[in-house]
Amino acid sequence: MKAVKIREDFYWVGAIDWNVRNFHGYATVRGTTYNAYLLIDEKITLFDTVKLGFEEELLKRISSVINPEKIDYLVINHIEPDHAGAFLRVVQAIKPEKIFLTRNARLGILAHFHQENFPFEEVKTGFEVKIGKRTLKFIETPMIHWPDSMMTYIPEERTLISQDAFGAHYATSGRFDDEVDLCELLQEAGKYYANIVYPYSPQVQKLLQSVKEMNLEIEMICPDHGVVWRKNPDKIISLYERWSSYICDPRVLVIYDTMWKSTEKMAYAVMEGALEEGVEVKMCKLSVADWTELMNDVLEARGIVLGSPTLNNGLLPTVSGFLTYMKGLRPRGKVGAAFGSYGWSGESVKLLNQYLQEIQAEIIGEGIRVKYVPDEKVLADCVELGRKVARRVKELCSA
Repeated sequence: MKAVKIREDFYWVGAIDWNVRNFHGYATVRGTTYNAYLLIDEKITLFDTVKLGFEEELLKRISSVINPEKIDYLVINHIEPDHAGAFLRVVQAIKPEKIFLTRNARLGILAHFHQENFPFEEVKTGFEVKIGKRTLKFIETPMIHWPDSMMTYIPEERTLISQDAFGAHYATSGRFDDEVDLCELLQEAGKYYANIVYPYSPQVQKLLQSVKEMNLEIEMICPDHGVVWRKNPDKIISLYERWSSYICDPRVLVIYDTMWKSTEKMAYAVMEGALEEGVEVKMCKLSVADWTELMNDVLEARGIVLGSPTLNNGLLPTVSGFLTYMKGLRPRGKVGAAFGSYGWSGESVKLLNQYLQEIQAEIIGEGIRVKYVPDEKVLADCVELGRKVARRVKELCSA
C-alpha cells in the first residue's frame, strides 16, 4: 500500500473502507474512506489518524514515504472514532514530539483512552506553528460537527485540511475530485451534508463568514472522508453556502406510508395538485424508502407534505421513525402540510402537524383526515392541498 502524492512533499496516507454499509444509521452504499495526510517539512506532520482496525494500512502508506518514527507532529482535527479510533496505536508507533488539538479534543482523547502521558499542545483559532517552509494555521470549528472539531489551513499551499466538513462517504480508487464522476461525488456530498452536517448549518454559516474575514485563499480542500477537492473547491464551498442557508428548489416531497391504500390514494391526489402548479414532485413511500437518500431530497426540496394513517392512536412506525430521524437533523425553511386516514380515533394528522411545527415549517391548512376510504370530495380536497403547497413553494423560491 502506497501513499498518494497530492503536492510536493504532501501525501494522502489514509485508508479505504470498501465494505462498510452502515455508519451509525447512515447507509454508506458506496463505502467510505478515513483520510489522513502527511506533510514533509523540517517538522514532519501527520494530520489525523484512522478508524481502529485500519492503522496498519495507514502505517504502510506512511512507510512508503518515510519511516513513521520520523514524524515529529501529529495534528488531531477531530476525535470521532472513525478518525481517532487508532490514535493510541498510531502514537505508539510514531512517538510524536507534539500533538496539536483543541481543548475539547484533549479532554475527549483522555475520556476515550484514559491515559494522560501524551505530549499535547492545545490550540485555538489563529494559533500558528511554523514547521519549516510551511505554516500550520488552526481554526476551531466547534459543532461542525463535534465540540472538539477544528481545521488546519496551510497558507503556503493554499490548502484547507477540513476534517469532516466538505466530505463524503465515498470509497473510490481515485483520490481527487477530477478522477471520479462529479455527479456521483456531488450526490454523495449532498447526502453527507443532509445526514451529518445539516443540524449544524448555523455553525457552517459562521465558518464560511470566518473564511471570508480571514481572507483565506483556498485552492484545495482535504476532508477526512471522500476525495480531495483540487479542481472544484469553489463548487463544494458554494454548495455548503447554499445548504447552510436553507436555500431549496421549487420541489415538493410527498412523504407517506399506508396500511390499506387509503392514505396512498390521498398521497397521489396531493401529488396531482402539486403537479398542476408546475413544480417537481417526488413520492416517498416510507416502507420502501431509504432514509439516507430521502434526507438528501429533504435538503433540496422546499415543500414537505406528510401522510400517515392512525395506528394505535399514533403514526405508523415507518412514519414516526423517519420523522424522528428528520427532526434530529433540523431542516428549516420548509412549507408543510399533513393528511391521513383512520378507522377509529384519527390522531395522525395532528401528530404530523406537531412534527412540522417542531422543524419550524410553514404549515398550510389544518390538514386533511378521512375515516376509512377517501371519496371524490376528499380526493379533490387533497388535490387542492397539493396546489396550495406548490403555490407557496413557488412564491418562496422566486422571492
